Amino acid sequence: MADISLHSSSKAPLAGTLTALNQIFSTWRQRARERHELQYLDHRTMRDLGLSASAIQFEASKPFCRD
Repeated sequence: MADISLHSSSKAPLAGTLTALNQIFSTWRQRARERHELQYLDHRTMRDLGLSASAIQFEASKPFCRD
């Protein structure tokens, strides 16, 4: 008789890997959206946030995969 637990345990690492990849892609999408939105802040909002135009340009120009 076959041991069913071998089949279910062999899928666990794959499920964990897919969950981790999903989290990474989700983080990258969020960074891309936030950096895109930074480019459209007006001067008053930048001042309220305590950010300079150069700091926003620096952050907005980063690739989505860089923290």
